[in-house]
Amino acid sequence: MDDYPLIENHGLLGDLQTSALVTTDGMIDWFCSPRFDSPSVFGALLDKEKGGHCTIRPAHPTHATKQLYLPDTAILVTRFMTEAGAGEVIDFMPVTGTTVTGRHRLVRLVRCVRGSMTFHVEIAPRFDYGRTAHRLHITEHGAEFAADDGTKLTVHPIREPEDDRLTDMLTARESDLHLSLTLEAGRQRGMILEMGAEGPPAEVREAEHQRLFDETAGFWRSWLSQSRYTGRWREVVERSAITLKLMTFAPSGAVVAAPTAALPEQLGGERNWDYRFTWIRDASFSVYALLGLGFTEEARAFIVWLGDRVQERAGSDGSTGPLNIMYKVDGSSDLDEQILDHWEGYERSAPVRIGNGAATQLQLDIYGEALDSIYFAQQHGFHVGRKGWTSLLTDLEWLADHWDQAEEGLWETRGGRQDFTYGRVMSWVAFDRAVRLAESNGWPSAAARWQAERDTAYEQVMAKGWSEKREAFVQHYGSEVLDSSLLRMATVGFVTPGDPMWASTLDAMEQELVSDSLVYRYNPEASPDGLRGSEGTFSLCTFMYVDALARAGRTDRARLVFEKMMGYANHLGLYSEEIDPTGRQLGNFPQAFTHLALIDSALTLNEALDRR
Repeated sequence: MDDYPLIENHGLLGDLQTSALVTTDGMIDWFCSPRFDSPSVFGALLDKEKGGHCTIRPAHPTHATKQLYLPDTAILVTRFMTEAGAGEVIDFMPVTGTTVTGRHRLVRLVRCVRGSMTFHVEIAPRFDYGRTAHRLHITEHGAEFAADDGTKLTVHPIREPEDDRLTDMLTARESDLHLSLTLEAGRQRGMILEMGAEGPPAEVREAEHQRLFDETAGFWRSWLSQSRYTGRWREVVERSAITLKLMTFAPSGAVVAAPTAALPEQLGGERNWDYRFTWIRDASFSVYALLGLGFTEEARAFIVWLGDRVQERAGSDGSTGPLNIMYKVDGSSDLDEQILDHWEGYERSAPVRIGNGAATQLQLDIYGEALDSIYFAQQHGFHVGRKGWTSLLTDLEWLADHWDQAEEGLWETRGGRQDFTYGRVMSWVAFDRAVRLAESNGWPSAAARWQAERDTAYEQVMAKGWSEKREAFVQHYGSEVLDSSLLRMATVGFVTPGDPMWASTLDAMEQELVSDSLVYRYNPEASPDGLRGSEGTFSLCTFMYVDALARAGRTDRARLVFEKMMGYANHLGLYSEEIDPTGRQLGNFPQAFTHLALIDSALTLNEALDRR
C-alpha cells in the first residue's frame, strides 16, 4: 500500500479542457487527454504498475518535500531539500481557450536553487487506461511515444544551444524513457510533454518557456482579479475558485464533478465511481458560488450550457424525464459504465469503473436545482429567452405529472427507489421558482397548476417527511432515518431558519450525523443503499452544515465547524469527496461540489458574522 501516495498528497494542474495530478514527490500519476473524460495517458494513481506516470524526483533516497502554488495562479511548485542542495520542479499547463483542441501541454521545469542536486526522470505513458501498446522513437531533438491507436505523446526538451543535449543522456527501457540529470545552483532544464503535436519533437528555448510561463501566470491572475470577495478566509475562497475553474471545460462551460475516476470512498471497497462528468445539480450550485464571487462569465456559460440541455432533451425518455442527471462535458449523454479488470485500483480498491451507471437514474431534485439557478441568475441580470422558456414549460409539464413518485435520490443509491424527502422539497422549489419567473417577466405559463403542485408538495412533505418521533425531517417517507441533504431546506426557503421544526431537525442531525464537526450523508446501516461497506464523512455535507448553522443564527458553532474543516484541507487547500475517521481524504479529488459548498458557506457565514 505504501507505493500509492495519499490522495491528499496531490496538486492539480489544468488547461480548461483537461487536467493532471502531481504528487508531492514529483510524479504525474493522472492525466487524461484530450478531455477530462478521455482515456488516461498517465494512470498510476489507479494502478502503480500498469497505469503509467511521469516522475521527476531527487536521486538521493532521503529528501524532504514541500509543495505550493505560485500566489493567485494554478502553477505548481514542488520543492525538494537535502543537506547537499535544494531543487524545484515547476509544473503548469498553458491554457487552451474555448476552442476544442487535441493539443495539450504539460510543462515541467527543473531547477537547482542551492548546492547541487541530481534528479531522476522517468517518462512511462500507458495509453488508453494501459490497454494500448506504444513504441518509443528518440530523435536528435526529443522523443515521441506513438500508441498503436495513433495517439502520440511528444517530448520537447527545454535547452539552450550551449547546453548538453538531454537526448544524449536518455536511455530507453521497455519503451519508457529514463534520465539522470545533475544541476548546480542557478541551473535549470526542463521539458514539454505535448499531446496532439503537429510536428516532430523540437527543442524549446528558455525564452519560449518563459513566455508560456508568463502567459499562464498572467491568465490566472487576470481571471482571479474579477473576484469581488473581500471577506474572511479570502485566500481559501479564492483557491477554491481557481480549483473550480480548473475543473471547467471552457468550450462548453460545463464543470466536472471531479477530474478523477474510481478513487475509493472506502479503501478496499466497491464505492469507486467515475466523476469526470457534469451533473445538473453540481453545475447549478456553481451559479450561486460564481455569481457570489463576481465571476459572471462562468455563470453565463453554465446557464447557456443548461439551456442547451433543456432544449435538446438528449438521451431522455418518459420514465426519467426530459433532463438527464449528468452529461459529458460536450453535452452528450452516453455514459455507459465499464470496469477496467486489468487495473487493481487505488490501494487495491476494485472495481475500477469508467463511465457512470447512475446516469439513467430518476433524480427529481435536479429540476428544482436547475430552476433555482436560473431564477438566481435572473436576479443578477441574466435572462432566459423565449426559446429557453418554451422548453422549460415542457419540462415543468412533465414534472407536474411525475414529481410524486419514488426515485433513486440525490445520493444515487443503488438499493431501489424511495420517496425521498429532498426530491419532494426540490420539486416544491421548481414550481415556486417557475411561478416567480413567470410573474416577474409576464411570460405565458401554467401558473395556476404550478401553484397547486407547489402547495401539494409542501403539504405532503410536512405530513410525510416529518417524524414526530425524531422531531426532525427524515430521509424518505415512512422512515426514521436522517439525511444531511435536508440541510438545504432553509437555504432554498422551504422552511425559515428560525422555525422550531428546523431547529429540532438541526439538533437531531447534530446527535446522529455529526462526528466532531464532520458530517455523514446518512447512516447506510439504518438505510441500506445497495452497496457493501461503509464510507467517511462527506466534506460537502460539513460545509452545508456550516451554512445551515449560520442561517439559523448559531454563528459561533458555525464558525468553529468551518475553522475545524479548514484543518482537513490538504497542503494546497484542496478537498476530496470524503474524510475518514483518521482525517485521511477519500474519494475523487478534488471534488467540485465540496469547493462550491465551501464558497457558499464562507459567503453565508461571513455575512452572518458581519451582521452580528
